[in-house]
Amino acid sequence: MEISSVMRSFRRMCSSLTNVQFSHVARGTTFAIMFTSLFFGTFVLPVSASTIGARASAPLSVHRSNDSTTTTSTTTTSTTTSTTSTTTTTLPPATTTIGNIQFPSGAVDASEPSGEGPASSTALPGYSESYVNDFATKSSLVGWVSFQGPTNGDPGGQFAQSHVTVSGGLLQLNSWQDPAFGNAWATGGVCQCDINNTYGAYFVRSRVTGPGPTQVEMLMPEVGWPPEIDFNETRQSDGNTIATLHYTSADLQIYRSLNIDLAQWHTWGVVWTPTSLTYTVDGQAWGIIDSASEIPDQPMHLDITQQTWCSSGFACPTAPESTQVDWVEEYKPTIGESAALGPFAPNSWALTPVLKAKIVKLAVKIKVQGDNSVALVGYNDDSGTAAKGIAISRIRARVVGRILKQQLAVLGVTGVSITTTGKGDAQSVASNATPKGRARNRRVVPWIM
Repeated sequence: MEISSVMRSFRRMCSSLTNVQFSHVARGTTFAIMFTSLFFGTFVLPVSASTIGARASAPLSVHRSNDSTTTTSTTTTSTTTSTTSTTTTTLPPATTTIGNIQFPSGAVDASEPSGEGPASSTALPGYSESYVNDFATKSSLVGWVSFQGPTNGDPGGQFAQSHVTVSGGLLQLNSWQDPAFGNAWATGGVCQCDINNTYGAYFVRSRVTGPGPTQVEMLMPEVGWPPEIDFNETRQSDGNTIATLHYTSADLQIYRSLNIDLAQWHTWGVVWTPTSLTYTVDGQAWGIIDSASEIPDQPMHLDITQQTWCSSGFACPTAPESTQVDWVEEYKPTIGESAALGPFAPNSWALTPVLKAKIVKLAVKIKVQGDNSVALVGYNDDSGTAAKGIAISRIRARVVGRILKQQLAVLGVTGVSITTTGKGDAQSVASNATPKGRARNRRVVPWIM
């Protein structure tokens, strides 16, 4: 699902307005943002979005071969502005775990519309539940924003708040030709725009009633665009979905594709760490992106949308259709910044006795929790060049990883996967204007996968 970066920047600007309504649209069209304010009334701001090529109908190109899923079909084509890759899996693979990790799917519950309720708060090793919504009542949408606004140039691209409903234990996004918009196809979309996290796990149990509209479950940035993480995008189909990572200002894209019956209930998930994205369905991993340099490292939130592109001859329904969501569940890592290892001396990766003691404590915690995989992310202050900062932070992570492996062995723990990367001065936790702040930023952060 593409979206103009301009639209995202308005979210910050409009934080003082009483109600802000956004239209997500395909790039290459003109979209409108509708604002409602106590002071200014309602007005519409048209914005021209840039074109990135005919992604909606074109096959996907391939530039990567290290995916863990079984490839059954790939097609190559040229694109004008983005690099993409795709891997297609026919139904979930036989393997249900990665690194001995079982991913949440849900708990059997005959009272739920889908037959399964949210998983337990401790269902994902190394994570704790941070949010759950079973959409039991209309008030369940408190904290969510419903999109509203026309899409100029595409009569099928209309979001309407009236097309978002909660009833019978379901959140529903409904598409139909709405007389209120001249019988144009209108659809529903919502976001958790005010709940932004960096890293975590997101699970959505959903189905579509039929083909036609494109449904997307995705993570969108708090500020700017890209990045974007789509973990279930139907592209008008009811038998295939794709997961897409959008990254860099050039909007490079990496795709994973899955053949599956979307009219059936499924639990879709993405586990986002500093070094990888793992796409899951019904507790099984079906796609992985494990290049740390491509993984987003900024706050993002969950969006669930339904959209049509009738004027483009794509994703145009022939009958009313709905996206049904039974529940949403989210998790945060139990180890992260709170267990940061630091401070390191300037331009140094030497381990002081205090740092070594922190690594011992980390090893004990990993053993107690039974964790199977940990990503170590090194950081630096903003002194020196960006390249030097990344290099130093990467070495710090590697040094910590070597000692952590030794301490785990002393504790009799084997089989824990340790990955390392360096992010330089990204994600500073303190101001670099003071020596104390710079010291806090010279750290290595452990993240559990």
